[in-house]
Amino acid sequence: MASETDRAALAHEVCLALKRGCPGSRAELTGSLGSGTADAFSDIDMAWVVPDARFPDCLDRVVGALGGVRPVDSIRIDPDFYRSDRRRLLFVRFAGVPLFWRLDLDVRAASVADDPHYDVENPAARARDDEWSRPASALANAIGAVKAVARKRDDEARGLLDRGFARIGEDDRAGGAWADDVARLARAAALRDTSVSDLAAQVTALAAQHLGGTAESATA
Repeated sequence: MASETDRAALAHEVCLALKRGCPGSRAELTGSLGSGTADAFSDIDMAWVVPDARFPDCLDRVVGALGGVRPVDSIRIDPDFYRSDRRRLLFVRFAGVPLFWRLDLDVRAASVADDPHYDVENPAARARDDEWSRPASALANAIGAVKAVARKRDDEARGLLDRGFARIGEDDRAGGAWADDVARLARAAALRDTSVSDLAAQVTALAAQHLGGTAESATA
């Protein structure tokens, strides 16, 4: 079974790979791993600051750099910064690691490295509706809900699930039977975007494992 030591090793390898992939850049852990407050369910938050002139090139190289650590299952771009000229937030899932260990990679040009508000709520930086997958985003909410319930944060879980249903236009809400709630959201997401069917099945299995009960099939 994967351990927190394995997660720390993965994070360390990612840091090294990013710095090798873009000379003059720096990469460091942020979030709970960076502050030393992580638990078994924490993901990997990382900041990657690159020279302004190399920002587009580093974005082009990121998949290859991360793939040198381990195979990349998927990369999503946060729609809020999809078209930003100096910032991206990438959500990376590696193959063969727990779904909880998503890499949230905040890529910034050096000139805005210390500006937490850069391009926040900038309409020109945001993706068009056809440039991001609402079902994939809803599945991220479902994984977050599994974490929240495991951490005894039921109100947080309910909010994540309700927003996930709303994001894909599903007339449903969390009822508190958590494994079944997650499974319904996963199934609805897969029906709207068949490319996320495998992830939806993994999310359903994750909920059954950590929340108990017999979760429904994500593709039924």
